[in-house]
Amino acid sequence: MASTVGMKAHPTIHEFDLIRALHRRHGRHTPSVIQGIGDDAAIITSRASQWTVLTTDLLTEGVHFDLRTATMADIGFRAAAANLSDIAAMGGTPQHLLVTLAIPRTGTSRHVHQLYRGMMAACRPHHIGLIGGDTSASNSGWFLSVALIGVVPSRHALFRSGARIGDLLYVTGTIGDALAGLRLLNEPPPRKKRYPWTAALSTRHRQFLIGRHLRPTARVAEGQWLNTHRFATSAIDLSDGLSGDLRHICEESHVGADLDLGTLPLSPACHAYAASRELDPVDLALTGGEDYELLFTVSPRQRTRLERTALKRGFSLTCIGKIHPLRFGIQAVSPHGRRHQLANTSYVHFT
Repeated sequence: MASTVGMKAHPTIHEFDLIRALHRRHGRHTPSVIQGIGDDAAIITSRASQWTVLTTDLLTEGVHFDLRTATMADIGFRAAAANLSDIAAMGGTPQHLLVTLAIPRTGTSRHVHQLYRGMMAACRPHHIGLIGGDTSASNSGWFLSVALIGVVPSRHALFRSGARIGDLLYVTGTIGDALAGLRLLNEPPPRKKRYPWTAALSTRHRQFLIGRHLRPTARVAEGQWLNTHRFATSAIDLSDGLSGDLRHICEESHVGADLDLGTLPLSPACHAYAASRELDPVDLALTGGEDYELLFTVSPRQRTRLERTALKRGFSLTCIGKIHPLRFGIQAVSPHGRRHQLANTSYVHFT
């Protein structure tokens, strides 16, 4: 798009026709875009009072998504949501999207348009424009790289490194839903005799959990609010799982933490799924990534104002723990009062 150098896409796809079609459908000109799709590179401008925030993700077929359980539009939506969530965790405002796509021989223009339709469905509420990218052929499945550019006020962004001893630990929304949804998608077809528990999960709960996996909500408004009002001292998005992402905050801030497992926000659907499979829903919350909720820390002096303002804005927040000195480690307290060091059960790359 802004750059089309390299291997060409599959010969049944006319690359420049595809680029022109994507430009017509999804390109967007704003005062900050000097040059978008159609040249060797895109050019943007920003005000001196702002910092630029950059993030990118690579998704690979068979590793990050499965065409047997997700549509191209779902894949596009999730890819955009992952990047939106990164910008949200920095307290930023997303503005510009770049997409690089490697298309296998089985890919068609229709597949590509569905993919972009999903991405733009996630981006459109935030007024994000597509300004460039690249296309290529692939001999081994789909590859999708999404880059997102945003802004934050100069010298004021949310980082993982700002947590202080005594801060309270909060999370937005509910957690564990996306992992439950993924497991539902990957389960074999139910058989009454072999899987008697499947009847216990309602269609409504099943659809909710699968929707939370395929079409997650990036908490962009919440991130901007936490940053603008100086509520959060540190933040991270839950992309790998609570147990691992909390560890990231603690490592970057050089602190320990105490996590109250009895307070974790679990949806009724997550509870129902766990009960139907004889699982502990807390394990789903600790392990599951890709809920794309925000985990953040707040000074206890801000607690009343934070929660009162969140209620007025309709934001769902739950206090789930407290920050301690580094020597404390990362501990968890069960609903029954038993304390233990928190194991890292989150997703690990390259294993």
